[in-house]
Amino acid sequence: MAKVTSYGAAQTVTGSCHLLKIGSINILIDCGMFQGDGGSKRNYEPFGFEPSKINYLILTHAHLDHIGRVPKLFKDGFRGRIIATKATRDIAKIMLLDSAGILYEEFKTISKKARRRGEEESVMEPLYTKDDVKEVFAKKWCTLNYFEEHKLKQHIRVSLGNAGHIMGSAFVMIDYQEENQHKRVVFSGDIGSAERLIIDEHNKIDEADSLFIESTYGDRKHKPLEQSVTEFKEAVITTLKQKGNILIPSFALERTQEILWLLHEMHDNGELPKCRVFLDSPLAIKATKLYNKYPGHLSDELEYSSGNGNDPFSFAWLESTTTRDQSMAINKVKERSIIIAGSGMCTGGRIMHHLKHRLWNSKNAVIFVGFQVEGTLGRSIVDGQKMVKIYGEDIVSKAKIYTINGFSAHADQSDLIDWIRPVKNLKNIYLIHGESDKMEIFADAIKNELGYDSHIMKTGVPVTL
Repeated sequence: MAKVTSYGAAQTVTGSCHLLKIGSINILIDCGMFQGDGGSKRNYEPFGFEPSKINYLILTHAHLDHIGRVPKLFKDGFRGRIIATKATRDIAKIMLLDSAGILYEEFKTISKKARRRGEEESVMEPLYTKDDVKEVFAKKWCTLNYFEEHKLKQHIRVSLGNAGHIMGSAFVMIDYQEENQHKRVVFSGDIGSAERLIIDEHNKIDEADSLFIESTYGDRKHKPLEQSVTEFKEAVITTLKQKGNILIPSFALERTQEILWLLHEMHDNGELPKCRVFLDSPLAIKATKLYNKYPGHLSDELEYSSGNGNDPFSFAWLESTTTRDQSMAINKVKERSIIIAGSGMCTGGRIMHHLKHRLWNSKNAVIFVGFQVEGTLGRSIVDGQKMVKIYGEDIVSKAKIYTINGFSAHADQSDLIDWIRPVKNLKNIYLIHGESDKMEIFADAIKNELGYDSHIMKTGVPVTL
């Protein structure tokens, strides 16, 4: 009998890691980092399984909460085959190298403080290094196009469908034989909203026996994308006309490219007042190059633009700043600028010094285009805290604050139910990648809308398919 055990993203939204056992074959779906409160400590804990016994690792997409512990998996003995889309492989490389750099910088900071206390021996080494990441990509990957079938063993086949979440994202379909019967288990990965700005809409599946589905926003419906685009444009135009500067804390992957495309359109349509636009994120610059590398993953409009030799993520006023000196020089620009920088929740990165220099000025604006987790600087600003601490200095928050949440790359409750609706022969639904209270609301919605009972996965507790 096939069994699935979740070792992450079970009643939480991070650390995605699900082990499928079919006979003697062990297939791991994702190996992500835990994030948020207590996440760092959990990442260092041993896996709940033996990495050397994993035959295949299938990656749904390249967000760190789905790939962030892959180098650790290698360090701990994994030597199986990695399966993903080509875009996921390429994006994963830059994301993991960046992650390794951040882990090393954190290690240096913690070590310095520990030395002052005489406790240097208590500091753990980084979870992994850039050399560990290079080992992962020195291995030959199996890269698949969407709906290309790949045989794992005589009786097990895998294929990937477009999940519409970020470039290269996939849901996983595994077909196998059990007691001379055909079975299919599907892992959704992260399903994208039906309304997307820059990439193709997700595919759907026709049949499955068992479905493991994310439930990040299973409790709510998103604001319409068109409304969010209008709010974004109004915030940009209003601030620039008042000779202010705009800060956009943005995630390097997907959200930054969406913002660049919107600004590109505004520029070409004559909607964008004269200004300087800075993309101040080395990781986002690298990610954007990869988005241009795979135009087939883009929406029809962007693919057409790219096919005509145009870069949908660039325009005449855009400046990419890679070095620290270039980033610091932006502070000399006194008015009419747009600064896109990470991190998206203001937990570090270049956005910090831009906030320090501009948050206090009432002419300026900060546009948040992603969810701000409780306990982050971004959340404090969104919640209206008047004085925030940046680099040890108290900074008054006088800038106009905009929160535009309709750009979510995750499907909402309606999208998820519509994605499940056409699936035939569905016998089991398992909820993963969501908080417990949201899962319960989602389970009720599935029952009311579709008539199915759902099972909420628990960490380390196997289910038999």
